[in-house]
Amino acid sequence: MGDPPAYTIQPLGPETWAAFDAMVQRHNGIFGGCWCIWFHPDGPERGQGAEANRSLKKVYVEQGKAHAALVMDGDEAIAWAEYGTPTELPTIHHRKEYDATKTSDPDYRITCVFVDKRHRRHGVTELAIQGALDLIAQAGGGVVESYPHDLTDQTKKMSSSFLYNGTRRLYERLGFTYDRPKGLKNCVMTRTVDPA
Repeated sequence: MGDPPAYTIQPLGPETWAAFDAMVQRHNGIFGGCWCIWFHPDGPERGQGAEANRSLKKVYVEQGKAHAALVMDGDEAIAWAEYGTPTELPTIHHRKEYDATKTSDPDYRITCVFVDKRHRRHGVTELAIQGALDLIAQAGGGVVESYPHDLTDQTKKMSSSFLYNGTRRLYERLGFTYDRPKGLKNCVMTRTVDPA
């Protein structure tokens, strides 16, 4: 048996757009052509099809308004964890309930995690989230929220393809604390990240 792959973390940006673009295209635009723009501010392009979503995401990346930790296997992106400020990522599921139960806004949100289907079930999700936390630390740190699936009391197994932001247990392993429920199957988890 050989050594496990030596993955690296790279920030999403104009220099890594091609690798991100290739990964999303390998998966038909992700979730029906979303291109991971659902959490960004609403605009005329959003929801107008995969190519419009792709163009909008590229503009956000070029403007420095889209952030993600890319897990790289050599030159190939194999996963990402999207993060950003509440201004950059205002659209979250169960927003009405979230707003009614919050006491303050976080400095950052982790909203979406995706792993190439060839690399699932190998701990890559955790690497992507840790990569996002490291990049947040480099940007000055702060309070980070995420909204994973809370499968604590669920007896029926859920397909990993539907776990767009990981699970409560995963975030607990990464030092997050459970804050409150959000919707039927999600929750709010928080962690304070020190500056690097």
